[in-house]
Amino acid sequence: MTQQHSAMVPLIASEAEERYGHYIREALTTEGGHLAIGRGGFTLYFARGGYLSGHDCETIKTACIAAGLPVIDSCALPFEVVCDLAVRGPMVAVGEPASPPPWDAFSYAPLADVADAYRADGAEVWNLAPCPAPAARTE
Repeated sequence: MTQQHSAMVPLIASEAEERYGHYIREALTTEGGHLAIGRGGFTLYFARGGYLSGHDCETIKTACIAAGLPVIDSCALPFEVVCDLAVRGPMVAVGEPASPPPWDAFSYAPLADVADAYRADGAEVWNLAPCPAPAARTE
């Protein structure tokens, strides 16, 4: 027998649905909503100023990937690389407009641009395509 799933219902295991389903659905509807995983656990950004942190990384990671939410996992990166990205790089604009470029430590950038910086340094990124390369200028 084949199971049929509604396109409106994410494929999230019941345990994860009970714990995180509401937050994941909120993140999916928020510009910049995503899951960040690092050595200290996870942070799920679901609204401007709204986030959920914890240590059940594999459960929430699996649920977010299955639901189509962008996930950035920096666990495998050297500590100093993560520190540099987090301290010197911009924050993700979650539920608010991005700051105008160039971005620095006190600005907000689009999720895709921040994810590209992590991806370039070796982080795993799911459900988010790389930003297109800027067009070459011709004079």
